[in-house]
Order: sequence, then C-alpha cells, then structure tokens
Amino acid sequence: MTTEHSAPADEVPATRKSAPTAPRRRGWVVFVRDVIVIVLVAILVSFLVKTFLVRSFYIPSGSMENTLQINDRILVDEITPRFGGYERGDVVVFRDPGGWLPPAAPDTRPFVVQAGEWLLSLVGLAAPDSDDHLIKRVIGLPGDHVVCCNAIGQITVNGVPIDESSYLKLQPGETVPQVVPFDVTVPKDSLWVLGDNRDRSRDSRYNQDQPGKGFVPMSNVVGRAFLVTWPFSRFGTIDFHHSVFAGVPSPSPTGSSP
Repeated sequence: MTTEHSAPADEVPATRKSAPTAPRRRGWVVFVRDVIVIVLVAILVSFLVKTFLVRSFYIPSGSMENTLQINDRILVDEITPRFGGYERGDVVVFRDPGGWLPPAAPDTRPFVVQAGEWLLSLVGLAAPDSDDHLIKRVIGLPGDHVVCCNAIGQITVNGVPIDESSYLKLQPGETVPQVVPFDVTVPKDSLWVLGDNRDRSRDSRYNQDQPGKGFVPMSNVVGRAFLVTWPFSRFGTIDFHHSVFAGVPSPSPTGSSP
C-alpha cells in the first residue's frame, strides 16, 4: 500500500476588515451643495440674460390689438437696438416717461407671494413690472416731422403719407382712426409712438401736455418686442411692418417736411 502524506490543514484565513465607507450623511450634504450651486448658477445666468439680452413681459391692455392681445406673453430684445438703433414700425417696450400711467396702487399681497414672484422674475418666469411699462409702435424717429392727418386721415412722416391699414384695428364701420391732430418734430434721442388699436391707446398723442410733450426718451426704452411666447396658439414673431415706412425719406436737417 502506498502511504500518502496528508496535506497540511489549510490555515484559517484572517478576518477581512471592511473598507471604511463615507458616512451617508456626508453624501447627502455633497448632493445638496451641488444642487444649490447649480440653481444659483442658473439664476445668475438667467439674471444676466434678462438684464442684458432678453426680457419677458405680459400685455395688460388692448392698446396694441390686433398685433398683441391682452395677457399675451412676449420677449423683448434688449441688445440689438443698442447697437443697431430703432426703425419706424418697431414695437417697443418702455418705462413711463412721466404721467402716461395712473399712480400704481400699493402691493398688498403677502410678502412671501411678492418674494416668490421676484425670484421667478429673475429667470423670466414672471413679469411683475409689466404694469409699469408701456408697449407701442414707433412712428417717428429723431428729427422726423410727424403730422396728423391728411385729407383722407393718414399720418404723414417727413411729408409722406403712410398706409397703416395692415396693422391698425379700427372701430366697426370706420375706415380710419379718430383724428387727434398733432404736428411734431421728434427731438434728438426720442421717439414718437402710437398704439395699433389707435382709438383705444393713450399714446404720444394724448400726452402732449405732459413734461415730455408725448415723446419717449430712448433712455426709457427697454427694447424691441419680437416674439409672442404664450398662449402657445399665438406663438410667433411680431410683425414690424417696416414696408409701410419704406417710402419715408430721412428727416431734413431743419426737421421740416420736404
């Protein structure tokens, strides 16, 4: 018989120590910190965009019907006009030059509601200052001689009548808006603006007795409205109708019509 040498018994392995794990609490702290950083960066970027590039407003009145409807949400381009200026026909949002709007009623909503709306405004989801701004169409640029009206009720700019029928909202049975006479030369760095719903718009015509004489200083202009974002059924660009003003010549040096 062959004698077999028994193999030495296997040694009992040493107990393996588990690797230390990061406390679960620390993991949640890191996660929350990262979320806060992401939110703050998003708010900062949105704030910069809103301040220097694009702002959101809603339409509180019918003065620009049918181009814009009550409660439409719009975007306003702040940067392009700063470099390219404005054109006749542009639809612009501007701060009250003084006396155009009635005094604002005090905000009696709870502080939490006001604070929440302010936070939403930073990212463009709310527009709490829309009631403090106006929106109209540019009819006269600096130096333009703007007159209402010729024999058939048309406004003339630098002696040339403009056909506004493509965007004006007229009252039933009317072929032209109610005539409100004016004869103005637009000062430097100012605009003459009118609403598309001409008979329902308290625009430059009705503010000639104010200190600014109905003109809007360009320093008050926020920018040019270019897009309707809500309701979604009305989503689309805003027509400036620049072709209406294509035949208007540049103003003469004296500001009088040619």
